[in-house]
Amino acid sequence: MKIAIASDHAGFTYKEDLKKFLLTKGHSVVDFGTDSEESCNYPIFIRPAAEAVAAGECERGIVLGGSGNGEAMTANRVRGVRCALCWDTETAKLARKHNDANMISLGQRLVSLDTAKEIVSIWLTTEFEGGRHVRRIAQIDDLSAR
Repeated sequence: MKIAIASDHAGFTYKEDLKKFLLTKGHSVVDFGTDSEESCNYPIFIRPAAEAVAAGECERGIVLGGSGNGEAMTANRVRGVRCALCWDTETAKLARKHNDANMISLGQRLVSLDTAKEIVSIWLTTEFEGGRHVRRIAQIDDLSAR
């Protein structure tokens, strides 16, 4: 799977670790930055990653920050993106099963690296349930089109 990844300075270390992790699992990774722990404005890195997912250039996307909140908010401004803030494997699983999340956001200051890897693994391998959730996703997409 081709995965977009981006972070701010507070998520940089995990971004670098998760890139290696994803490569060992056979995925390809497109890194949209940042390239250091130097303070930066995350929207300039997060938005292009989200746009790549929305355009189908990448199948999924992972964004990281200190808490992951601002990164999720930024990604969700892009039509066609459903970015879930995940803090454990259950939120990751439900984000896929019920919301067909094509992006996730993680907070480096809030979860361990091992937990982040578990979240990513669950999110990548969980299938969307479809069914009653399809109409709800259509409603979300309709709202973002307005």
